[in-house]
Amino acid sequence: MRILVVEDEHKIANSVKRGLEQESYAVDVAYTGSNGYDLASVEEYDLIILDRLLPEMDGIEIAKKLREQKIHTPILMLTAKGQVTDRVEGLDAGADDYLVKPFAFEELLARIRALTRRPKDSLGMILTVSDLMLNSANYEVKRSAKSIQLSSKEYALLEYLMRHPDQTLTKDQIISHVWNYDADVLPNTVEVYIGYLRNKIDKPFKNRPALIQTVRGFGYKIG
Repeated sequence: MRILVVEDEHKIANSVKRGLEQESYAVDVAYTGSNGYDLASVEEYDLIILDRLLPEMDGIEIAKKLREQKIHTPILMLTAKGQVTDRVEGLDAGADDYLVKPFAFEELLARIRALTRRPKDSLGMILTVSDLMLNSANYEVKRSAKSIQLSSKEYALLEYLMRHPDQTLTKDQIISHVWNYDADVLPNTVEVYIGYLRNKIDKPFKNRPALIQTVRGFGYKIG
């Protein structure tokens, strides 16, 4: 999944980015409100982590403008303000959850999982397609009860496919959710990683049907 972090404190923003990338998320960072708003308006994200106090445009204004544009990406608002009235203002502006600084990274992860498993965006923490199982809480992947070891990017690609079972996903859709905005993604990068997944998900299970399918001229699907 792809997350946008809008935070003007570089140390916090870069720390969150590193931590989330270790958890297999693709992460873009904006250090100003206007840059964050521009990215959130034109790019497709699964979640926005939005600081409240930002230069150029604050988090409240960003949330309101995104909701006015019918952009319903879940927003987790970060703030040093912990008063009830501040939290209410953020939620009323369009934020879906609120986390007060300083925060434990484990709590941030839990709130991200909670927001991204809501019905609009997700099927839950344990995803299944046929005899393939992915547990997004502990990053465990199994097929026919056999554990499968994946790299961080392989896992992110598989999770995106499994959150859209039997749906044909284009290369552009896959790139926009699995890779960062500034990632150096070549035209055949998706094909290469689909091949990596097939080597681990399908080829070792010759007595089971292949799950990852190519829809020629369109993209890929799992099911």
